[in-house]
Amino acid sequence: MTSIQTPPKTADVVIIGAGIVGTTAALFLAKRGLSVVICEKGEVACEQSSRNWGWVRKMGRDAAEIPLSLASAELWAQMNALTGAETGFRETGIYYLCRKQDEIEKYEQWLHHARQHGIDSVIVGQPALNNRLPTLQGHWKGALFTGSDGRAEPSLATRAIASAFRRCGGRIIENCAVRSIETAAGTVHSVITEHGEIRCASAAIAAGAWTRLLCGNIGISFPQLKVIGSVMRTKPLDGPPDCAVAGQDFAFRKRLDGGYTIAQKNANLAPIVPDSFRLFFQFLPAFRSEGNEIRLRLGGQFVEELKMPKTWRPDEVSPFERNRILHPKPSERILRQGLIKLTRAFPEFAKAEPAESWGCAIDVTPDAVPVIDAVRQVPGLVIASGFSGHGFGIGPGAAHLVADIISAKTPIVPAKPFRLDRFQ
Repeated sequence: MTSIQTPPKTADVVIIGAGIVGTTAALFLAKRGLSVVICEKGEVACEQSSRNWGWVRKMGRDAAEIPLSLASAELWAQMNALTGAETGFRETGIYYLCRKQDEIEKYEQWLHHARQHGIDSVIVGQPALNNRLPTLQGHWKGALFTGSDGRAEPSLATRAIASAFRRCGGRIIENCAVRSIETAAGTVHSVITEHGEIRCASAAIAAGAWTRLLCGNIGISFPQLKVIGSVMRTKPLDGPPDCAVAGQDFAFRKRLDGGYTIAQKNANLAPIVPDSFRLFFQFLPAFRSEGNEIRLRLGGQFVEELKMPKTWRPDEVSPFERNRILHPKPSERILRQGLIKLTRAFPEFAKAEPAESWGCAIDVTPDAVPVIDAVRQVPGLVIASGFSGHGFGIGPGAAHLVADIISAKTPIVPAKPFRLDRFQ
């Protein structure tokens, strides 16, 4: 039986969610002298922060995210020193392989934005690509390559950050769902948890795929849907490249344990749920442009979410207490296909032995860019969510921006691209 931790009566800041953004923001705030409490309905890094690919990249980012990815890269380079622990960060380089000329042209257009920020991304032509990846099979026109991109270990990084936060005097209350955020005179006054009230001046919602539900209960419209990714890891394997590589229908990166994390690129499942209809017109442009990456599925989740309460009182059991951790099933078919296609490109993966597979619930916004913003109608409240699968890589920069907003410091990057009101 899990022991119940009693929340403190007061804090300067309460952060809802112990993923990479929540824990890192808490660490930055604690280092600035604020008393910070993290409330987590499950456990530290129990969802997407420990289930993602582990890529840390600037390459291919939306133009709005490029400054944030650059800031995050600098912070990742300091992360082991900042936490005093191994987070797995390594600059190994990342390749995006291209079979067709139009893919090369698309990346050349993106390079126009990248060069304005001094990113070291380059197009690697076919002869040079064969020299760099000598075991690569098949016909490839070239690749987009960024040598300063790399990887970290999701299973290590967020927990290391959480431990560093605790050493700074911060508190993380696990198995403690937040039911409501209360206001007085129009500003944040307290956070009501299942184990009691915490009075505070500021609160930040960094709840990943649960953010829309929590926001809705306090009258904030947050356009967000979930897609399900499927990931596997292999046992240690000699032979494949140390860098991270993605083709049109596969992706891999080496792990610290000598194995590889493998997924099928552009193959996420989108459960059809009631919010799919409520948010249909907001997400329609994204589906038209990225529909080839999404596979719609109608299943039991529609009924589950249809029955789920959308509002509740602070003294009522919330949906977060009924389902503390999302454990979506991975698509073994997608993973099997991805490994087959990967092996065709890199034959050394024929020796790969799968060790584990898992699913992850990815919180997405209509434009695939996160919201990192102070909520105008609720002074003292900040939202950091909707990272659309990018949250691990840009998490440190996003967390720094959250801390800057809360402590009224000059933001690490311009915050305008991440405003909530862009969806209004």
